[in-house]
Amino acid sequence: MIFLASLRARWTSLLGAFVAVALGVGLTAAMGLGLDASLAGPDRPVVRFAGSPVVVLGQDRLTVPVRRGPDTTLVSKPLAHPHPVDTALLRDLRRLGPVRLDGGKRDAVGVDAPARAVRDAVGGRARVLTGDDRRQADPGTARDAAAMVAVNSFLGTAGGVAAFVSVFVTASTFAFVVALRRREFGLLRMAGATPGQVRRQLLGEALAVGVTASVAGCVLGAWGGPRLGAALVDAGIAPPWFTVSGASLLTSAPLSWPFQLAFWTGLLVALTGAWAASRRAGRITPAEALRDASVDSGVMPWSRRLIGAALLACGLGLLLWTLVTDPSSLLKRKTYTVQPMILITAAAALAPLLVRPVVRAVRLPGAVGLLVRENCAASVRRTAAVAAPVLVTVALAGSLLGSAQTVSGAKAAEARQRTASDLVVTGRDLEPVSRREIPGAAAVSASASTAVYVREEGSALVRSEARAVRDPAALAATSRLPVVAGDVRDLDDRSIVVNEEWARRKVGDHVDVWLGDGRPARLRIVAVLARGGGDNGAYVTSANASVGRGGAAAPVDRVDVRLAAGAERGRVAAVLAERGGGGGEVRSAEAWLAATYPAVKAQTRLGLLMLLGISLVYTGISLASTLLMAASVRGAELRALRLAGATRWQVRGVVAGEAVVAAGAGAVLGLAVTVVNLGGLVAGLARVSVPVGVVVPWGVVGGVVGVCVVVAVGVAGVGARGGGRG
Repeated sequence: MIFLASLRARWTSLLGAFVAVALGVGLTAAMGLGLDASLAGPDRPVVRFAGSPVVVLGQDRLTVPVRRGPDTTLVSKPLAHPHPVDTALLRDLRRLGPVRLDGGKRDAVGVDAPARAVRDAVGGRARVLTGDDRRQADPGTARDAAAMVAVNSFLGTAGGVAAFVSVFVTASTFAFVVALRRREFGLLRMAGATPGQVRRQLLGEALAVGVTASVAGCVLGAWGGPRLGAALVDAGIAPPWFTVSGASLLTSAPLSWPFQLAFWTGLLVALTGAWAASRRAGRITPAEALRDASVDSGVMPWSRRLIGAALLACGLGLLLWTLVTDPSSLLKRKTYTVQPMILITAAAALAPLLVRPVVRAVRLPGAVGLLVRENCAASVRRTAAVAAPVLVTVALAGSLLGSAQTVSGAKAAEARQRTASDLVVTGRDLEPVSRREIPGAAAVSASASTAVYVREEGSALVRSEARAVRDPAALAATSRLPVVAGDVRDLDDRSIVVNEEWARRKVGDHVDVWLGDGRPARLRIVAVLARGGGDNGAYVTSANASVGRGGAAAPVDRVDVRLAAGAERGRVAAVLAERGGGGGEVRSAEAWLAATYPAVKAQTRLGLLMLLGISLVYTGISLASTLLMAASVRGAELRALRLAGATRWQVRGVVAGEAVVAAGAGAVLGLAVTVVNLGGLVAGLARVSVPVGVVVPWGVVGGVVGVCVVVAVGVAGVGARGGGRG
């Protein structure tokens, strides 16, 4: 009965936790439905060889054995240059039945013959596809798979951010509930309640909130899933065919894994968020019922101090360890999106200790200003509860967007340093022109995209993007590669240029690799490049980027041209378009760099802004819940101010000022976390010899802080109306 009466009386204090859990469950369900749709792929019919029961696809994967512990397993990677169906195999297939060719392309053929007979004839020379697997020969299949990478990345990251922020908001709400109900729990202890009974009461409230909020969140997710899919398509993150099916809770759809995951995650979040608070509530003594002090003391139990310190040490230690062992990983989106979460959590956990010095440093004019500062410093629990969600959102905005913009800017600067050409021609199947064919050109370097594969330490097959060049001397003349050892002009058909990420990287050493078509080769290292920002790949000659020995070389997709002294750029560009363009686009090096290395890709920026929008919604919920709960117990305090001579507007000014100072303290701490995260990234850039330049998204951070302040002041003003009368 006490439990039900408490729920009826305290429902307003639990409303914030309910909304946070429901929103988190709704987002998790919607993200799960999106992932489920992306894993299924588009339901498309076979297009290319629809009339053939069997499709033979040229070998397009490299499969090698690697060691995984005591066992040996096979690992596959897509080939950069898939094999065509060769003449001998084509002749064998024609003996089995009619063979269909797709124009002049020989990467796949359709065969009208029994699948078993085709497999026996093919052996290991190619892949045999039947049924729906025949879609793998369609050009759209590879495009669909590539498009889903961005969708899966966004949905996974968004789900992680939603879970992170919802756990934080729920835990903060229950912690503040306990702080406001100390006298109530003290009275229960005085009436004979045991610590276990007090803990069970709070956990029972969390269970009720978790169950009802999770059900509501599943309904929200079923409604929001299709709309999320449409939003991803409109934003250009997902391909046009991507759709998320809606689901009704009246059908069997809730039994699917997205709803199961969302429901039990929401329930776990609610109970986890209340668990620490319930332990603290169980330690409240009967003497708390006699207290009526407004100054908070003992706001940080030792358990929270230890957890916060451990998280801080873990975050800083992981950052330093990454800087020493693998600094280039700091430039990867997965790292700079996930790793800052540890430091943000540490700062939020230590917020009650950190906000008081920040507030004490504030100097506000007049008696109202003095009262605002002292109230914030005295009621540190309330101040920390307001500051913490602002801290999280500001730190996320600064760290995520700042890291993305800093990395993109550094890669663009690195590319500018590497480029010594004046004109760049890009396209497919370009004509490999020479310097003699282009009047006014001092050097012309034609190159093609390829890849090399290496088995590192016998346990991993690593694919390295590479470029195949026809003239190493021209490559050296049209680029400024960051060579740390050797000379790229020594490159020939029996050698390779690698970078510092390779396990073997000493000039003169030999490395065993597989070329882009899967051929094994043993090549000598003639030069080593700096690790860089990830675009310093390997270099081989064109002979090592063909399909089979003596086969056709990989098609040229880029031609770099360096102009001779006094040459007119426009005239040379016209000659290139006429003789060497081959349908490609001729641009100045500056225009090519701007198009190839934008500040931040539009889809990436939009995806990060959507994540920040989720966090900002949670922050608004937390601010509203905290300030309304605080207002419900401040009536006597605010009426005392009126009796002391304060006007109604002065009282409201005090409450609003406290909200601004608390939100400002959170913003300052969030910026401090951002500085640490971006500082680690800058150190990583310096370690891999990439131009250093920090980009802080002041516009977005300022907008986030402004929204938080407006919400805090607005809610505080509403809560102060009652206290302002009298």
